[in-house]
Amino acid sequence: MDESIYVGNADPDALAERGWLLGHFMPPGHPRHSTDVEIKWGRHPAGDRRAEWVRGEQRTALLVLISGRFHLEFPRRTVVLGKQGDYVVWGRGVDHSWYAPEEAVVLTVRWPSVPGYAIG
Repeated sequence: MDESIYVGNADPDALAERGWLLGHFMPPGHPRHSTDVEIKWGRHPAGDRRAEWVRGEQRTALLVLISGRFHLEFPRRTVVLGKQGDYVVWGRGVDHSWYAPEEAVVLTVRWPSVPGYAIG
């Protein structure tokens, strides 16, 4: 068996790591360990809202809507993702929050993977 290959499923793997599939917080040497990028599979029930705004973001992020409807909130703008494949990218220093008005699944990619940042 090749230990440099990992095969999984986003739903159960994400549940075990608060949604995260890849990043610096995975065990060193594991194929899912990366200091370059973080990837999250997010399942959000209707009405789910981020507890508090992210301020002073140190990473660039891409969020892609897989299903449902999802709102990304920025200081002067709210972006509504409503069609499968809709996405938004924001850079370092951009404060943000989110809200799921209906059940939604999103894929988030952040880079770099910054040690010391909370997994949440």
